[in-house]
Parts: sequence; C-alpha cells; structure tokens
Amino acid sequence: MARMTRRVLLTLLLATPFVTAAQGPPPVTIRAGRLLDGRGGAQQDVVVRVEGGRIVSVGKGNGPVTHDLSKYTVLPGFVDTHVHILWHFGKDGRFDNRGETPEDRIAAGVENARATIAAGFTTVQSLGEAGDLDLRKRLALEGLPGPALLTSAGQINERTGRGRESGPGVLATPDQLRQAVRARQTAGADAIKLFASASIRDGGKQTMTDDQLQAACGEARALGLRTLVHAHSPESIRAAVLAGCTQIEHGNFASDDVLRLMAERGTFFDPNVGVVLQNYLENKAKFLGIGNYTEEGFAAMEKSIPVVIAMFKRALKTPGLKIVYGTDAVAGAHGRNIEEAIVRVRQGGQTPMDAIVSLTSLSADSLGMKGAIGAIAPGLQADLVAVDGDPLRDITALRRVVFVMKNGAVIDRGRASDTPRRAPRAAARRPAVR
Repeated sequence: MARMTRRVLLTLLLATPFVTAAQGPPPVTIRAGRLLDGRGGAQQDVVVRVEGGRIVSVGKGNGPVTHDLSKYTVLPGFVDTHVHILWHFGKDGRFDNRGETPEDRIAAGVENARATIAAGFTTVQSLGEAGDLDLRKRLALEGLPGPALLTSAGQINERTGRGRESGPGVLATPDQLRQAVRARQTAGADAIKLFASASIRDGGKQTMTDDQLQAACGEARALGLRTLVHAHSPESIRAAVLAGCTQIEHGNFASDDVLRLMAERGTFFDPNVGVVLQNYLENKAKFLGIGNYTEEGFAAMEKSIPVVIAMFKRALKTPGLKIVYGTDAVAGAHGRNIEEAIVRVRQGGQTPMDAIVSLTSLSADSLGMKGAIGAIAPGLQADLVAVDGDPLRDITALRRVVFVMKNGAVIDRGRASDTPRRAPRAAARRPAVR
C-alpha cells in the first residue's frame, strides 16, 4: 500500500499543469451558487477556500471572492478510469497512422489532453502504451494543460512473454505472465491492463485461462498494483473476479450471477455504455478496413448497443455493485468523455446524483486516490469544475463547462480547448486493435 501511495503522489506531481512543487498557487476563494461534493451531498451558496493546491474549507461566507461562480454549479474534477489518450486520426483522417514518429504521436496526445481537461476531466487513466509515460513528462515539463495521467504503460494478453520461438497459438506460462507484470512495474505502470477476452467485434469469448489470470493478478497484487481486465463474456468476468483482479472493463455480456459476484467480491465494474461503441459507429469510415475493424465488426458493435444498455440497467439493480466511470475514449472521443454520463442517465436509468458520484469519488476510490481527489472536502486536492446549469435536473449541464481548476491552478480553457491540430501521419508502433 505504501508503494502504491508513493506512485500515486508521483503521478499527481508530474501531471499538474502550471504549478511548481516549491511555491504552489496563491490562496484563492471560490463562491459556488450550487455545490455538489461528489459524495452525494449538495449545498447552496457556499465558499470554497483553496491554499497550496488543496481545499482548506467549505462553508458559508460573505464578502469578495477570487472567483465568483454564484451562477453555476461547482463539482469535483471529473475522473475517467479508461481512456486511450494517444489514439488519434492521422493526417489523412484515418486511424491507420503508418509513417508517424513517436514525436508525432506525443503531439497528438498533447492535443487530446487539452481537449480532455477543457471538458472538465482533471484525472484520467490511460489503459494504453508506454508512450503515455512520455506524454505525462511532456505535459509536466512544458506546463501544458492536461489531466493527471495514470497509465498501464502497455497491455498483457494470453501470449505476452511467450517468446518469438513459440509457434502460433502457444500460450504464455503463468511464470511468463508474472514476469510481464514485473516488467510493466519497472517501466513505470500505475496499473496492469489484461485482456481476458476477445474484442466485442470477435465475439468476446474468454482468451486468458483461469491459471493465467490468477498468476497475473496475484503478482500485481503482491507488487501493490491494480489490475484492470478487458472482459466481455460471463466466463471471462467470473475468472477475473475469482482471480482477485481489481476491476472489470466493459462486461457487455455480463450475466446477473457475475454482476452479483462482482458486488460480493468488491470488484469495481467499468461498463462503457455511452461513448466507445457510438464513437466507432460515428467514425466508421476512419476505422473501417484496419485490423478487425470490418463490416462484420461494425455490425456486431451496432447490435451490441441495446444489449449493453440492458446490461447496464441490470447492473444498476445489483445491490452493492461499485460502478465506476470509464469511457474507453479512443480516436474521435477525446473531449467528449462526458457523453457517457448522459447516456447512463437518459438511456440507462441511472440517477443524476449517482452518475456524478461515479464520475468523481467512486472512480477516485477505484484508482486508490479517494484521499486525494474526487470530492470537495477539506484536505483534498483542489480539482474543481463549474458547469452552467443544474445537472441534477438536466444532466446535459455537464457538457457546459465554464471553469476548470487543477490542483489549485485555474486552467485557461481558451488555451486548453484550441482546435486540435492533426498530427503528421505517423509510424511508431500502433497499439493492438482489440
């Protein structure tokens, strides 16, 4: 646990824009017309005092303030537990980014980070690639606007570590997977991403064996690392939960019994129901023909949308299930992460307050950061967002972000929301399409 805490603190330090560790931002006061604290509480006309990048008080107050947000609703900074921050469309508008350099890819990540924080997301977790680490350094060194960035620094599947000499279809041994987990930790990963099932475009069947999942998740747990498992089928979800993995991603075909199992074991569940499939379909021409982005694959995704919504409704009815907020934002979706909340409320039937708690404090808890972010309370980091309107009455108010503060520093949204520049067409290694 101490190891995890040190890693989280380092991540926050590296990812904080416009703030120096030595001085910190000056004290500020913020008047909120309406305040939603991220833990289910709501107040009217309160003042939040921030010193040294942290919230020191929340309460009634008169007199002038640094930022008068009395016409708006103030919330904790939003948290997205599943993005792919470096995914982008190339110069020709396609996802096939052959010919780009690592620098091109980082430049695209910088633009994605700008769009993400401008939309109110002050912390994201990229279940992506080693390049995320370079992006995090770039944002910090150049003082660029962007969210705090946690990363898996790569992904592990049933064949990771098996060696080039092995033939097709040969699975990695449990020891090879343990070594792969240790290698990710050495590289700087904050969490381990595992593929326990095939893509939804390929049916979602279980791909990692029970023994492999037990080895990988067990090793990660011993090292103080969280494990996030791509799993669509009931079988793959069950195997991952029984292996003690931390969080299930997607779960599109989750049955009632595995939903209950997750609740019983305290496993976090990240159902991506409102952004990723819709974004793929909206940008079909930009993905079609690349890897398993086939006509059949797109048909499978379109067919899955009502299935996923129905699954989410059943998940909401599962007592004790910890549903966190993740979008699986890929190319085309960065900056539109809040659409997940709108779909969850409007189509999935989640209450606005529960959606906001999932978007803030519950997701912070899943990252091991509930003592640092995710709520508006004394002692926590001053990550704040103001929106125009009351999201408890109209969830689409979350789209109308007018103010963002990261670690006590106000983000220049004009700078953060410039029209993204397309990165030059690129040939750094593209991540696996799953």
